[in-house]
Amino acid sequence: MDSFVTLAYQAIETYLKTGQAMPPPDPIPEEMSGPGAVFVSLHTADGRLRGCRGTITPTEPTLAGAIIHTAIASATDDPRFPPMVLDEMEGLDVKVDVLSELEPVSHPEDLDEKIYGVLIKSGYRRALLLPDIPAVDSVPRQLELVRQKAGIGADEPVELYRFTVTRHTRSDD
Repeated sequence: MDSFVTLAYQAIETYLKTGQAMPPPDPIPEEMSGPGAVFVSLHTADGRLRGCRGTITPTEPTLAGAIIHTAIASATDDPRFPPMVLDEMEGLDVKVDVLSELEPVSHPEDLDEKIYGVLIKSGYRRALLLPDIPAVDSVPRQLELVRQKAGIGADEPVELYRFTVTRHTRSDD
């Protein structure tokens, strides 16, 4: 199992058992030693979303720390779902997406829903959509969904940003 996914899974399991966040591994693996922005997505064994939280900029000194805290938030602090309980760990599918830096986009033609995630901003409203989501088959659909998520109308002016992700899943080695 991918080390990023293993860490996220262990963080959730530890928190659900003890109510405490686990410390980062010691030593911290090289690939997790620097800061980074991360999203952790949780799906049930039958593929339904169970939680997703993340950051668009680094919030912890190390990526390992960010994965731990974001995994716990995905399991316990996604407002769409009640907090997870330990029984839900069986069959839980965990994905860890490490985000690149945000890059401003002038035109939708500079987007590709399979390659780039998108962040949209209008005043205090903003929302993010990760790339390569099964229900998103075009840039117009990606922009429609991210506008809805942010509560931004179709004709309102916006700032657009794109980013890539390095996706870690349980089958990665």
